[in-house]
Amino acid sequence: MLRAGDAYALSLYPADSCYMLNLDELVAEGVTVFVARDAAGAALGMAALVNRGDGTGELKRLFVNEAGRGQGVATSVMDALEAAARAQNIHTLQLETGPKQLAAIALYEQRGYGHIDNFGPYVGDEFSVCMEKALA
Repeated sequence: MLRAGDAYALSLYPADSCYMLNLDELVAEGVTVFVARDAAGAALGMAALVNRGDGTGELKRLFVNEAGRGQGVATSVMDALEAAARAQNIHTLQLETGPKQLAAIALYEQRGYGHIDNFGPYVGDEFSVCMEKALA
């Protein structure tokens, strides 16, 4: 799943504009990984929640493979991630995606994420679109 997500991002954007957590970062303290699987146990999609410890978090690495697209996998993963964020007392969730990922941007907008100025490592990156949602 990680390799497929990496390959997809690198097919769209320059390597220095791909801000993917690596395996060590995914198992770090404050990071929760969500994986959606089919009935046979094969991974269909994933995302990671990075709890910054200050009431804010970042959604990272949302990716759904070809087999999972159009089946509500991204919605299920996002539902679980946002519920976990609330349980961790995260009040604001931010994310970064790319301008070529129109379906992802539409999904985030439908879920109540609004466009914000680029933050952190994404400042000044023309291939970054940053968004934010206040969690109730």
